[in-house]
Amino acid sequence: MSDYNGVMLQYFHWYTPADGKLWQQLANDASALAEAGFTAVWLPPAYKGTDGAADVGYGVYDLFDLGEFDQKGTVRTKYGTRKEYLAAIKKAQKAGLQVYADVVFNHKLGADQMEELNATPFNPDNRHETTGELQAIKAWTHFTFPGRKNKYSKLQWHWWHFNAADYNALDENTAAIYLFEGKTFDNNVDLDKGNFDYLMGCNLDINNADVQKELLYWGKWYLDTTGIDGFRFDATKHVGSDFFLYWLNHMRKYSKRKLFAVGEYWSGKSQVLEHFIKATDESMMLFDVNLHYKFAQAGKQGKNFNLQTLFNDTLVKAFPTLAVTLVSNHDTQPLQALESVVESWFKPLAYALILLRKDGYPCVFAADYYGAHYHGFGLDGNKYEIRMDSHQWLIDKFLAVRKKFAFGEQHDYFDRPNCVGWTRMGNEASPHGIAVLLSNDADEIKQMSTGAPNTSYTDITEHIKETVNTNADGWGVFRCKAGSVSVWIPG
Repeated sequence: MSDYNGVMLQYFHWYTPADGKLWQQLANDASALAEAGFTAVWLPPAYKGTDGAADVGYGVYDLFDLGEFDQKGTVRTKYGTRKEYLAAIKKAQKAGLQVYADVVFNHKLGADQMEELNATPFNPDNRHETTGELQAIKAWTHFTFPGRKNKYSKLQWHWWHFNAADYNALDENTAAIYLFEGKTFDNNVDLDKGNFDYLMGCNLDINNADVQKELLYWGKWYLDTTGIDGFRFDATKHVGSDFFLYWLNHMRKYSKRKLFAVGEYWSGKSQVLEHFIKATDESMMLFDVNLHYKFAQAGKQGKNFNLQTLFNDTLVKAFPTLAVTLVSNHDTQPLQALESVVESWFKPLAYALILLRKDGYPCVFAADYYGAHYHGFGLDGNKYEIRMDSHQWLIDKFLAVRKKFAFGEQHDYFDRPNCVGWTRMGNEASPHGIAVLLSNDADEIKQMSTGAPNTSYTDITEHIKETVNTNADGWGVFRCKAGSVSVWIPG
């Protein structure tokens, strides 16, 4: 079982309102979230982005501006001010929640000045293929941070702190990735497109001594300033894997704390995730991308999906203590580039599968918990109105079961393609265990053992009103409705 046996809440989504109130909202919600059963919150990037008050946080401009300086047309970020951010962290921690910061080491955007340099254009779809000779380019690569005026750090970023960019003011019509003179793409990255070091903006040269020194200094400053408990690393497939191990070891040694860490390595290839885990000496967890894809597939295929295969080729099966299990996130929600929707009818089943089983560290998505209603543009350029259902009532039920009853040995009953279940046998404090049954087709029944003889069970989902009684050997005939999940607890 994972060392992190709690439940994480991703406390934002891509279309969280840009009203500057998220940090205040967390301060108000913290106690209720802890009471519900959450043990940690993952917060969005808290530093200034290139789009100012509208930036989700991944268009990183200034890592040291947490909503304190007048930069990019705003003092606050999309989520609030530095003062509100620090207050929210303290309030959350006081309530018993760990706080994880979202860290982006891959790129910077929104430079203050252009610089002229030499670079070689490469094919964006094949980073081994040049599309021209070494040539003069003009790119946005000089970051002076005029609003901050050298507070916290005096480093100004120049082109030599990066290895590539995708814009040349001298040739705006050519689509290319420009590899800067004297630079190389990092080899310790994902191999998609030949080499996936470059993602967007000004790509950090993670092997540059000044860059490494600044990121180490920033990490220590951030820990001292915020007191956060861990990190979610963005775009890990695009950054040299050895750097994460180097940086994390320094932060853990400096803080004298364990410091949680999870990487977003968005790949459906299990062998690639396994390679990253080994390359980082199992020092950080990864999101279980394949499990998400299974949920999305299951929701779309309905009764044609074989539920027995749900955990095949998943991270939680191969590395149960290193997998952060999830149903959805900000990148998979409707209208995003990585859109991969888990159908609303299947989400309760999926959340039961990550919250009530013994392996993995589950992460609940804010838009699934609270619901979401927003307008946005799709990849086709058209504007859409999106509504995402709230599943808070059932998720809260599952959290309560996890906290009070979901302990002990797990017995799986994955013996039919349209109906699977499992039981947890409990512990000394909660000796009667639970039973979970789900179906993607018709109403179902299944005989399962909780190990608790002559015990009455009720369905906490309220889908089924009648109780189930186990026999003298601890076996009971449990039920669930068509296309739903039932969670049976003693009482």
